[in-house]
Amino acid sequence: MGTNAIPHDKADQLQKVLDGLIQGEQCFAVYDCTGAGTGFVGITNQRVVLQDNSFVGGKVAVTSIPIRAISAVSFVSDKSMFGKFASSATIAIQSGSTMREATFRGTDKAKHIHDTILWLLAQR
Repeated sequence: MGTNAIPHDKADQLQKVLDGLIQGEQCFAVYDCTGAGTGFVGITNQRVVLQDNSFVGGKVAVTSIPIRAISAVSFVSDKSMFGKFASSATIAIQSGSTMREATFRGTDKAKHIHDTILWLLAQR
């Protein structure tokens, strides 16, 4: 799959995820996030990749959550996902005792990440 076929917001964010892929791993999407500290969320067939820009001293953390470690995923928006336009939507990913959140502009990207995680969870 070429990089143009992978849904993404920013080419540099997509490239960061692609550069970190291991053998047999396939990238499904990389979306820019809004809010304090968040950089982007990427999803592959094996993990969710989150970049956090909020570390002291301008440091950046890239965290990988294996799909097999995810116990729950939530979709949170300021309107019903079947209702009217929402200005932002958040996904929350539960892994162990840790809940990580990522907020996106609008609902489409958050719903895509949420639904892809659900699909991957059903595959395991």
